[in-house]
Amino acid sequence: MTLHALIAGFVRRHWRSYAAAAVMLASIAMLTVWIPRQVGHIVDGLAAHRLQGQALLIELGRLVGAGLLIYLLRVGWRLQLFAAAYQLGRELRIRLYERMTLQGPAFFQRQRTGDLMALATNDVDAVEMAVGEALLAAFDGSLTLILVLAMMTLGVDWRLGLAALLPFPLMALAFWRISEHVHQAWKASLERFSALNQHAQDSLAGVRTLRALGLAERAGSQFSALADHAGEAAYRAQRWEAAYEPAVGMTLGLAVAIALGLGGWLVAQQQLSIGQLTSFTMYLGQLIWPMFAAGWVLSLLERGRAAWARLQPVLEAPLSLQDHGRQTMPAAADVRLNAVSFSYPQASRAALQDIALELRPGQTLGLVGPTGAGKSTLLRLLLRQFEPARGQVLLGGVPAGEIQLDLLRRAMAWVPQEPFLFSASIADNIALARPEASRAEVEQVARLAAVHEDILRLPQGYETQVGERGVTLSGGQRQRVAIARALLSQAPLLLLDDALSAVDTGTETQILTHLRELRQQQAGRSLIVVAHRLSSVMDADQIIVLRHGQISERGSHAELLALGGWYAAQWRYQQLEASIDAG
Repeated sequence: MTLHALIAGFVRRHWRSYAAAAVMLASIAMLTVWIPRQVGHIVDGLAAHRLQGQALLIELGRLVGAGLLIYLLRVGWRLQLFAAAYQLGRELRIRLYERMTLQGPAFFQRQRTGDLMALATNDVDAVEMAVGEALLAAFDGSLTLILVLAMMTLGVDWRLGLAALLPFPLMALAFWRISEHVHQAWKASLERFSALNQHAQDSLAGVRTLRALGLAERAGSQFSALADHAGEAAYRAQRWEAAYEPAVGMTLGLAVAIALGLGGWLVAQQQLSIGQLTSFTMYLGQLIWPMFAAGWVLSLLERGRAAWARLQPVLEAPLSLQDHGRQTMPAAADVRLNAVSFSYPQASRAALQDIALELRPGQTLGLVGPTGAGKSTLLRLLLRQFEPARGQVLLGGVPAGEIQLDLLRRAMAWVPQEPFLFSASIADNIALARPEASRAEVEQVARLAAVHEDILRLPQGYETQVGERGVTLSGGQRQRVAIARALLSQAPLLLLDDALSAVDTGTETQILTHLRELRQQQAGRSLIVVAHRLSSVMDADQIIVLRHGQISERGSHAELLALGGWYAAQWRYQQLEASIDAG
């Protein structure tokens, strides 16, 4: 869809607002072109001594009334037109937000956060101005131009009117050349603003890392350089926009010179009155707005076209994960993977190969293995963040792709390696999945996650604001708050992706004991634990060791120790490490 098609479709849907604004603008244009004619009539009347006293006051009163009416009509069309234009900005931002929330991780691996934020701000604003101010200026300028030219040629003198129009083709040529440069300049400006936005987002998100590494000054220098580049690009765009004004000024200057020269000769030949020449020169003055409007419209359209060229691919990008599911999530469903294989795009080797496992309702599965073995990838396949290249993921015997995506994910409570907390209170973060949960329920799951006492020690307890991404909490506290949030959701399948890595062994044991007791109370609730610390999975019904994307060992804790493979060696190493730390 082109920008013009977008504008046309929006105008059709909001035609009443645009029609009302058009009527008011047409009325303004007619009153505007009437004023010079009225002034010429008054001048001729005064020169002929026909207008005196009360008659003169009446004619002047009409001019004042026309001015007041123009003022009221200008307020009216702005209320109508800009309300509609702002509606488009709202619709575009909602479309952009909804599209991004439906996209999978593959989409965000290709897109930068700062760029997406720039699209939702600067680029949407540019399209909004093209629909609002550009349409207004185009309609008002065109109508005013037609009426003024009609009054100049038909109402005053056609010879004078045609002569005054001789310089205007030169202005049209200048506008065409300038508009090409404006488009390229605004395209570069929007792209550089995105780069600036991305750097600011990265720097603020990693400000503690930058300070710890002593890179804050370097990041500031990079930001200054990007800000300079963005400022230069914006200045270049504004400079090309400013080129419209000299083209208008030169054209109107030539037109006035021609009009005064020819008009003076016609007055001398008594073929034109002084009042008519006065009206004509006032009409020439009224051509300033249509000419400026033409430049302003071209500038806004080129800016909007550059912005739409960046927005459209994101709005129309195919979903990285299609939701064609029609079935509901089976109750107390078992989890089964049949020969599942998966590779990340452009990866040199498969992340998972021929994975086959089964987890019955109420059981616990432990996933262990070296870094990069594919443990987190397996959880992402269960969550349908990615689709397997081969094999099937079955939930209750139903292929995961046939289950409605929203229902599938509601059935799983996932705590990732780096849990995300929102800029809200701790209570709100825990109650995210169930906003209607009572404070007693929130505190109960916090106790299960062994974070209740920590929360009570905070300044405002459960009402403490955690800051962006939970920056005011320690890593272990963030993990435990995220576990409490997952437990409150009451999802039948709980996925812990190395979610106990930042807590000490004593707290880990306490949490795992609470989880075991909870599963005994809720017989159908299953648990998958990804861990590097093998003590987190020693009580699991089944433990799977992943190495290089393949299952290398499988069994219970005792069976794997007896097997004497990677698991047994890692267990002995971790036990020795724990003994040294304790001693």
